Amino acid sequence: MQIAIRLDDITPDMDWERFLAFKEILDGCGIKPLIGVVPDNRDENLHRAKAADGFWEYIKELQENGWCVALHGYRHIYTTKKGGLFPLNRFSEFAGVPFDRQKEMLSGAAEILEKNGIRTDIFMAPAHSYDRNTLKALKELGYCNMTDGFGSCPYRWQGMTFYPISFLLSRSLKKKSGVTTMVVHTNEIDDAGMERMRRLLAEQQDHLISYSDFLAMASRKKGVCGHLWEYMLATAKRVLVKLKQERHG
Repeated sequence: MQIAIRLDDITPDMDWERFLAFKEILDGCGIKPLIGVVPDNRDENLHRAKAADGFWEYIKELQENGWCVALHGYRHIYTTKKGGLFPLNRFSEFAGVPFDRQKEMLSGAAEILEKNGIRTDIFMAPAHSYDRNTLKALKELGYCNMTDGFGSCPYRWQGMTFYPISFLLSRSLKKKSGVTTMVVHTNEIDDAGMERMRRLLAEQQDHLISYSDFLAMASRKKGVCGHLWEYMLATAKRVLVKLKQERHG
């Protein structure tokens, strides 16, 4: 299976040491990922370092060098306890929020990126949670691609194209065909985890692709049954993760 990579929670005040360490690994593999940029971060959990000067210029430089950029929400603040259409979590910045407010938030978020010279049509939902109003607002604002969902290839649903993430990475790595996305939060990787990532990506070198290659792949249509199965898988994964956390808590 081919593996693309996305990096979540990119902010001016992220843990730059860890981000740059992971970037060094990617550079060594010749891989360019998708990065989810939070336009106006207000999430205290994402405040990891002093805000870097020249953040937007750096993001623009990465994009010009082949990195893909996604709009990662607005302020990354969870205001509802809704899982939405892809319920990996039971909290959201968008799911359950009225359409007009969602569109206002997304419009403000997109404006920040555009004001700083960043153009994209890819959306990365905080906590993977969104609803039909989110998709409607995104389409009205010119966003047509989502980094989420489960599957082995890009698919079309509700007028958007979805680029799936891995249900379970260890299982994905054993498959002989298809393509998926490895989700990485560099803020959360300690030194041991960084070394494991280094070894893993070196081992999987022949299976890694840049995100732009993923975007260039043909998509298929996903029907009601396919989405229902995806919804059930997302629910099952949420329950399994919660049980695992309780056992180790």
